[in-house]
Order: sequence, then C-alpha cells, then structure tokens
Amino acid sequence: MTRALRNARIGAVLTFVLAGLMCGTFTVRLPALADRLRLPESSVGLTLLGWGVGALLAMQLMRVVLTRIGSRGVLRAAAPLCAASLVLVAFAPSFPVLVLATALFGMAFGAVDVGMNAQGSAVERAYGRPVMSGMHAGWCVGAISAGLLGTAAIALGLSLTAHILVVALVSAPAALLLSRMLLPDAAPRTAGAASSARSGKRLPGVVYLLGAITFAAFMVEGVVADWNGLYLIGTLHASEAVAAVGYPVFEAGMLLARLAGDRLRGRYGARGLVVFSGAATALAFLAVIAAPVTVAAVVAIFFVGLSVATISPMALSLAGTATPEPGPAIAQASAMGYAGLLLGPVVVGFLSASASLRAAMGVAVVLGVVIAVAGRLLPASRGEIVPLPVRSGDEEARVRAAA
Repeated sequence: MTRALRNARIGAVLTFVLAGLMCGTFTVRLPALADRLRLPESSVGLTLLGWGVGALLAMQLMRVVLTRIGSRGVLRAAAPLCAASLVLVAFAPSFPVLVLATALFGMAFGAVDVGMNAQGSAVERAYGRPVMSGMHAGWCVGAISAGLLGTAAIALGLSLTAHILVVALVSAPAALLLSRMLLPDAAPRTAGAASSARSGKRLPGVVYLLGAITFAAFMVEGVVADWNGLYLIGTLHASEAVAAVGYPVFEAGMLLARLAGDRLRGRYGARGLVVFSGAATALAFLAVIAAPVTVAAVVAIFFVGLSVATISPMALSLAGTATPEPGPAIAQASAMGYAGLLLGPVVVGFLSASASLRAAMGVAVVLGVVIAVAGRLLPASRGEIVPLPVRSGDEEARVRAAA
C-alpha cells in the first residue's frame, strides 16, 4: 500500500466529513432562516425543493463532467463553491433570493456528493477491498458535528450569518487542501465516452437496479429525518425536548453500522448484506410504528439507523464497479437516491393526511422489503472489488496528453 493511497483514503474520508458539516449546518440553521424571513411552512418546503432540484440537476450533469476531469477535478472546484453558496444562503435578504441561493447550494452539493463517492470508489478499487462504508461514516461525523456546533452557536448567541460564515471560511480552504490528497482518477476523454455518458445508453441494467436500492434507502432516511419528531410528539405525545433526541439517535446508529460495514461486507458479501439490511430495516421500522411508548420508539429508531446505514454506501460502491469508469454510474445511482430522499417525506405527508401518521410511516416498512427483494436480484459476483492500479501524477499527465 503506497503512501499516496493512504493519503487519498484519509482525504476522501475527510471530504465526506466536510460535506456532512456543510449540509448539516444548512439543515440546523434552516429554522432560523425561516424565522428571519418570516417564511410559512409552504415556503420552507419550496426552499428545500429548490435545493433538491439543484442537486439532482448537478448529479445528472456529473455523468458527463466526470468523464472529462475526474472526481478530483470535480471536488477541487465544487467543494469551495459549496462553501461559497452556503454564504449566499446566509445573506439572502428575501424569499426569492433564498430559493435561488439554496438551488445554487444544492447544485454545488450535488457535484460534491457525486465527486466524493466517485473518489471513494476509485480509492476502494485501488485498495482491492471494501472501504466505502467507512467513508460514509465520515458523513455521519460531519452531520453530528454540525448539530453540536449549531447548538453551541445558538447557546453562545452567535448570529445565524456569523455561524454560517465561520463554517464556510473554514470549509473552503480545507476543501482545497483535501483535494491535493485525492487520487487522479480521470476518465477516458474521447468524444465517444462523453456521448455515451450523456445518453446513458451504455450503463448496464444493474446500475439502475442499484439506483432503485439507493432510492429506497434514501427514502427511508428522509422519512426518519423529516417525520420522526412529529411522530414522537403527535402520536406518542412526547415532549419537544425528548422528540429532538430521535434524529441524533438515528445518526448514531448509522455511524456505528458504517464503521463496521466494510468488515461485515468482507465477511458476508455485499448481496447478502443488502438483503439482510433491507429485511432488518423493515422489522425495525415496524417496531417504530408499533411502539406503545416513546422510549421504545426511540430505541427502535436507533435500530433503523443500524439497519439502513450500510445500504446506500454498498449500492454506490457496487455501481462504481459496474463500469470501467465509476463516475457516470455513481452519478446515476446518486441521482436516483436523492429523488427518494425528496419523495419520501412528501409521500408520508400525503398518506398521513388521508389516514394517520402512524399508518403513513408504514411506507418505510414496505421500502425495507423492496430493498431485500431487490438485493436478491443482484448478481452473486457483484460484491467483488476489482483492484485497479493507482496512477501517479506523472502518469495522469501522460494520459491527459495522449487524450
């Protein structure tokens, strides 16, 4: 194992941490933004929709961009832009400007998300063994850190603008430094490669199956993130303080599972672990909606985090091995996943209006079953990581010159 490869793995993990910090900061301070601009819930929903649409658009564009500049080039440009657009969100003086700034932040973040997963896949293939789940654990660390820092900023009386500005001023130079540690994994730069990436015709069917698994896993995560507090308060009559514990408990479960995910995948295989995790997600969420008291529901939410955590990292990792160049396949699977993240809370809201929130959250049980069934359809050999040689900077320059 070369020093460059070890550094690339550290750089990739820290990039996940940084992305979790920036996205988590936006999430934590969104209520303060809404309060400052006196936005109703419908306007907050449109703001989040703008973020999601921007992210999805960027992810689709990345199928082409990654074939030209590689994940390291994408992260070198997109991560600082993500920090800069976060500042625009903080200074937005009106609702229309906020929606525009949030859409730009979503586009930058979408590029970062695809870039860091493509870089993670390149590092994983250079290692020749699973390491992607551990990288996604970095996201959990960043998101949890954003929550803790947000709580500290509020307790210290730090203004919304000052808090976000500090995070951005730290994140932008950190992103540039981290990009120097990453692997050069540029894709083939032929016109044919770019054309096939744009049309998507040459992506194998398994990429879309993995995208469907990612869709379902992200949808479950979105249901927990957006509805667990309202469920604990409205259905189980928990206090607001107790209900606030639900999401951190969920993230803690995800962090623990992702730290162990690569070892579990190495021992049981990706296909078996996807099937088991999907079934466990269904059972754990069934326990959430069947829980008679708050404590039981919060414990069950922890197990939902444990169960669902490794599914999306494995699906994105497998997508990265489905084609010679991981970027376009990961971009496609990521875009499908984020569509689920956006759709899940909307579906639960619609169903809860016609039935009850407890019944509506049962959609997550169905999603767990779908993941387990889809996992059974994966090729048995799809869990293998094919080692790839690591290019040095000189070799990368020669590849660029030859292209």
